Amino acid sequence: MNTHFTLAGIHLQLKRWPTDTDFVNLQAWDAVDELLLSAALKRLASNQLSVSQPVLVLNDQFGALSCLLLARYPQLQLVHVSDSLVSQQACKANLQLNQLPTQQVQWLDSLAPLPDSFALVLMRIPRDHGYLAYQLNLLGAKLQHGDQLLVAARARDIHKNLLLLFHNTLGPTSASLTQRKCRYLQTSLATPRHAPQSDWPKSWPLEQTGLTLVNHANVFSGERLDIGARFFLQHLPTTEPEQRLVDLGCGNGVLGLSALVANPALQVLFSDESAMAVASAKLSVAQSLPALLEQCTFSQDDGLSQLADQSVDWVLCNPPFHQQDTITSHLARQMFHDAWRVLKPGGRLRIVANRHLPYGQQLSALFGGVRCLASQKKFVILESERRK
Repeated sequence: MNTHFTLAGIHLQLKRWPTDTDFVNLQAWDAVDELLLSAALKRLASNQLSVSQPVLVLNDQFGALSCLLLARYPQLQLVHVSDSLVSQQACKANLQLNQLPTQQVQWLDSLAPLPDSFALVLMRIPRDHGYLAYQLNLLGAKLQHGDQLLVAARARDIHKNLLLLFHNTLGPTSASLTQRKCRYLQTSLATPRHAPQSDWPKSWPLEQTGLTLVNHANVFSGERLDIGARFFLQHLPTTEPEQRLVDLGCGNGVLGLSALVANPALQVLFSDESAMAVASAKLSVAQSLPALLEQCTFSQDDGLSQLADQSVDWVLCNPPFHQQDTITSHLARQMFHDAWRVLKPGGRLRIVANRHLPYGQQLSALFGGVRCLASQKKFVILESERRK
């Protein structure tokens, strides 16, 4: 893995996060980062911007944007905005690795209000366009002029509908010519602009249950139940009164919420690395089962790092198989190891998975056995028990 990042005469060592992964040929930066940074350094060097105001960095995946800006301007104040706890952990780790001033960075999650003023905004276009619209609405209330905003993405991700979203939210927007398979956007802010409006969070009924699910903008399956979770709901475990269950990678909380319906005495932890997911799960419980809210804990966490060993009876999980735009098995592998650690002897992990993924072999090697409880054309339900 290449960890040596050089741009504009600055040399950094940057690592993807977590570091013990199967990213053999991948870097912690890409051409989008380089395009944004080149434009930002030119803008900052022109003395047209006030360095007394912070630079706002949105969706910095592993800290390449933040690290290089602070390497060039150590006194710069940065505001790092991300929905992902893992992305912020990666940025902090890379700042420390390069002995850069972490105290210069204000860390905001995706639901925190933006600062009232800033010199410049660097934005990688997020994968979810509902989340992009949410971020543009926030920016629209704060931006004073169009040249404050530097936006870039891979050329294949910039299309008519994306430009229309920028146009409708901020003002007329055009895309540059392609540079190394990337393009940047130029926006002329409309004046006056309409007050920002947001469709998020969205509430929707889970059919045939009487439950209401709530999704913030960056939460998977925003207005209907995804087919994997739908299959899992047909095969939830039978739990005992006052057992402790974890909904790992909880999203909007549908698995833990449904387990609570079946056993109102259950203690449930909803855990996700996304700030919006944790907030969505809490709203889902509050709207559907408000009397049981005190039995629930909601935690933004990298896996289950904050949970004690051998402390739970069940872990339910619909594991992801990608990190941002990269297909990978390391997230699921980490979830399985965390589940084994926190389960009591006799405790069980139950998952839903695409049947082509090698999760059965991984669970069998880790737990010493795995059972297939159900299968269909696309998905399987697998369960493993911690034996000691």
